[in-house]
Amino acid sequence: MSRSASPSTSPSPTSSVRTSPPHPGSTKWPWFLLADVVLVTIFAALGRNAHEQSPWGALETAWPFLVGALVGWAIIRAHRRPAALFPTGVVVWLSAEVIGMLLRMVTGQGTALAFVLVSLGVLGLFLLGYRLIVLLSSRVRRTR
Repeated sequence: MSRSASPSTSPSPTSSVRTSPPHPGSTKWPWFLLADVVLVTIFAALGRNAHEQSPWGALETAWPFLVGALVGWAIIRAHRRPAALFPTGVVVWLSAEVIGMLLRMVTGQGTALAFVLVSLGVLGLFLLGYRLIVLLSSRVRRTR
């Protein structure tokens, strides 16, 4: 004897089941993407200024890292949890660094070890730092 589910217990094909509430910040992903782009560009402008080059050419320095960050956004689907320190922030940061350096190498731009280390640190501070601030501030707001 076979049993068939009653219409009241079977899910409709058009119903969507949400297993958890959306992650804080998931509706604000464009702001997080903008912040990543701005911070990578600021990193490039600061670096150019430190080497007495015009900061106005920052996009020339920034583009490989911007491409890397955008690839990281796509890989991790950052729009789902843009505020997450891990995995979103870490993947975006490391993608910006690794892909950025590979693109700099391919295009004949500098990849000296000192630059690699400085960019790794500064991009990490920028791309993870603001996410950490968002995380901590949201926890403080929840406890009040």
